[in-house]
Amino acid sequence: MKPPYTISPKIIELISSISIKLGEMNALYLDKQEPKLRKQNRIKTIFSSLQIEGNTLSEDQIEAIVNNKKVIGPAKDILEVKNAIQVYDAIQNFKPNSVKSFLSAHKMLMSGLVDQPGKYRNKGVGIVKGSKVAHLAPSYKNVPGLMNDLFAYLKKDEDLVLIKSCVFHYELEFIHPFMDGNGRMGRLWQTLILLHEYPVFEFLPFESIIHSSQKEYYKALSQSDNAGNSTLFIEYMLTVLDKTLKEVLGFKNKTMSSEQRLEYFVQIGMSEFTRLDYMAVFKTISSATASRDLIKEWN
Repeated sequence: MKPPYTISPKIIELISSISIKLGEMNALYLDKQEPKLRKQNRIKTIFSSLQIEGNTLSEDQIEAIVNNKKVIGPAKDILEVKNAIQVYDAIQNFKPNSVKSFLSAHKMLMSGLVDQPGKYRNKGVGIVKGSKVAHLAPSYKNVPGLMNDLFAYLKKDEDLVLIKSCVFHYELEFIHPFMDGNGRMGRLWQTLILLHEYPVFEFLPFESIIHSSQKEYYKALSQSDNAGNSTLFIEYMLTVLDKTLKEVLGFKNKTMSSEQRLEYFVQIGMSEFTRLDYMAVFKTISSATASRDLIKEWN
């Protein structure tokens, strides 16, 4: 069965807004090697996704671990970070439509943290908020079939990838196929689904927006549970993606001094470029300003 949801006017509006911004992002990032930016965004992604799950390590500590430096902190939290680094480093090797690849990613992400990483749960589970059960997941006996149906939807349905990625994220949280790691797997797999369609998502740490709006994140999940469909969660996640794109593009176009522009442009790693390339990154400057900047760099 196709997961239940409707395409609301808000969803259509957000898809249009995101599509326009993705076009701008493609012009700024595609075919440009930006290893520093990629590394920074990966650190932000890991920090935000694990903070949502209660990890106590700071962004600086995670950066230190990425750089193979020792940090002081709870062993479990450090292992969570090391596992996440391994998974995100290998993200291009995972296949978004593959159950086998999905289970392999969970095994890598949760190794040493749960008894059977990479295996579906074999008991019932519920999510408790305060003194109340906020969500009672389907029986563990139904999990394999439900996940197979979800992957079949992902592979065969003709809806836009932007929508399917949100639906997959919600349905994964609803099914709750693992004893632990469902939240981080939902966010990881949505990233993977989007990345295969839109490579610029490698530069978009949308988990940071989720992290800063956790109440809205869980509210959207709860409201979709109560409604019996994922429409409201799709709206929430598309809003997150739209805000992430807006923030990245806003940074690109903010007012900078010539020194700041040159420093940033050198950091993104373009060894050969034209004045037009430079102006494509800094859209608010004139051709004369671009020429003056580049003369400073060459001198």
